[in-house]
Amino acid sequence: MSLCFSFAFFSLDLYPEIRRRAKEKNAKEKHNDMVRFDYIEKLGFYCTESSEHNAEYNPFYIKSRYPDLIDAYNIPLDEYPQRCITQIAGWKAEYEKLKSQSTLEHKRSTEYASYIMEAIVSNKPYTIGGNVLNHGGLIKNLPVESCVEIPCLVDASGIRGTYIGKLPVQLAAMNMTHVNVHLVTIEAAVTKKREHIYHAAMLDPHTAAELSLDDIRNMTDELISAHGDWLPKYR
Repeated sequence: MSLCFSFAFFSLDLYPEIRRRAKEKNAKEKHNDMVRFDYIEKLGFYCTESSEHNAEYNPFYIKSRYPDLIDAYNIPLDEYPQRCITQIAGWKAEYEKLKSQSTLEHKRSTEYASYIMEAIVSNKPYTIGGNVLNHGGLIKNLPVESCVEIPCLVDASGIRGTYIGKLPVQLAAMNMTHVNVHLVTIEAAVTKKREHIYHAAMLDPHTAAELSLDDIRNMTDELISAHGDWLPKYR
């Protein structure tokens, strides 16, 4: 499971200007990156995850007691369902197009997969932003069993993450709120104990900010009842 938050570090000399421009743009007009830009002001650094996903992952922007934040930060609550509808329609259209062709043309895209395979087979080095286990403490102030998204080198020896060192303490803390959920979710998957599913939901920062412990357990039961066929049996 990948870490939800990846933070981009530019030259520290540029950050005062980046912060100034982000704050100015948020104050001047509505746009699609208002949550990201608010992160720059409030946490000090730019977050690479999209604004709508950031708003879902953290407890700050989508709040029942502060409905005005949805409009203030231009958060599209229906973005993901709409994206799914568009993608499914696109896949169906692509299928019909390919099905009607007797010969399929091939054009290499910018997706990582073929370049990763080429690098491993031919030992032609390639760099990616990849998800790897934090073994060896690539990010020192995150757990070694967590998955981190960092610059990686790919060659015949495989995929190797780049040593990053310590994140600024507030960014490591933000990541840990989700790493904790991920680790407990993995524990649930390994042990098949339903109780750990409750624990993971209880630790989710957005859920915990809105619901009581009993409400969280009831919501989890309802979700398992609705989607339980997709899960192995938990005890």
